[in-house]
Amino acid sequence: MIFDTHCHYDDSRFSEDRDELILSLPGKGVTRFVNVCADYADLDAVLAVADRYEGAYAALGIHPSEVGELTEVKLETLKEKLLTNKKVVAVGEIGLDRYEENPDYALQEYWFRRQLSLARETGFPVIIHSRDSAADTRRIIEEEHVGDLGGVVHCFSYSVEDALYYSSLGLYIGVGGVVTFKNARKLKDVVAALPLESIVLETDCPYLAPVPHRGERNSSLFLPYVVRAVAELKGISEEETERVTFENACRLYRLSPESAS
Repeated sequence: MIFDTHCHYDDSRFSEDRDELILSLPGKGVTRFVNVCADYADLDAVLAVADRYEGAYAALGIHPSEVGELTEVKLETLKEKLLTNKKVVAVGEIGLDRYEENPDYALQEYWFRRQLSLARETGFPVIIHSRDSAADTRRIIEEEHVGDLGGVVHCFSYSVEDALYYSSLGLYIGVGGVVTFKNARKLKDVVAALPLESIVLETDCPYLAPVPHRGERNSSLFLPYVVRAVAELKGISEEETERVTFENACRLYRLSPESAS
């Protein structure tokens, strides 16, 4: 069984075949996925996907590139939705993005911290987005004691040393299609160095499709390519990779591995 810990099936690129695609996933071994919010305007759409399908869950949070319109009133609405839908399993995706320096970086940091506080108030783990922000992300994770919350550093792109540090806090490292890219030496080194117990699988679909589908619309159907790459880097079987990362994902999101709702 495979658990896709991070996807965006509410995206318009799935509008024409969303139902057919998602209903096909269990037959291909993908039995659970978390649909992750990025924009405040998408909260209800994200929840609708989670509510519609067995084995589907939701994470609610505002991506750093989208926090420019966030307010305390909107944050209170977000909190209400976190607390009232049983399919919600995390606050995310939240964090920092220096690649997209709009909105202002200080504003990104403010709302990152506020959403970490929201996770603490509501008792959820966090999904952290961090791009071109290694030092500041690590500083805030230390200052805000994110290890106590639990969570995952999604689409990990930093050093082995950073990965081992986050692992030591009990945080998971999200690994997706990038690990299959020929030029992804840094991520390959991270996967080789980390204990498998610290890794979870993700697609970030419709983005970042693995080789041999790079450049196409991504989906959970392509996760076996990620499984194969991780297994080869760890020197273990694909079956063990699927089993351990599935169990890791269940621990991350505090779900029983035996049953889906």
